[in-house]
Amino acid sequence: MSINNDPDVQALFDVILKLKTKQDCMALFDDLCTINEVLAMSQRIKAARMLKEGKTYGQITEITDISSATLSRISKCLKYGEGYKKFI
Repeated sequence: MSINNDPDVQALFDVILKLKTKQDCMALFDDLCTINEVLAMSQRIKAARMLKEGKTYGQITEITDISSATLSRISKCLKYGEGYKKFI
């Protein structure tokens, strides 16, 4: 089963779509996620931006301290996915 068809995931997306301000986002993610989960997501965004800027894997892992496996996934999503292409 794809997570996109999961009703709980759909409910999560519905809640996220209701956010209108950065303060709304901060309040929801503060309640929904741990600090480390939010930091991990922010590091992935930073890594995606750095990849788009042409930084090397070595430079990115040194700056962000994310694993090479995570960076590989980010790179794949940046090339073939829809989310990073649209929003980064």
